[in-house]
Amino acid sequence: MPRKRRLFEGAFKAKVALEAIRGLKTVSELAALHKVHPTQITLWKKQLLEGAATVFESGAAKKATTEEPSSAELYEQIGRLKIELDWVKKKVAADGG
Repeated sequence: MPRKRRLFEGAFKAKVALEAIRGLKTVSELAALHKVHPTQITLWKKQLLEGAATVFESGAAKKATTEEPSSAELYEQIGRLKIELDWVKKKVAADGG
């Protein structure tokens, strides 16, 4: 009978990863203590270290990157507007204007 997959909350992952970073216990000891695989702890530790820089980014820098539309969205909008403009030009020409 297969085991049910365990899901861990972010707070638990952060706690275990911080313990691994502190280095007071080995990864094997932490794995036994928290009943997770040592590889999983190493992965959480790596994710925490890679994502730590985003905690200290300024709020203005985060907003500037999220509010700006992507180039794909802009090109899509340009295409739609060109089609509408062509339609209006044809409609005006057909009406005799």
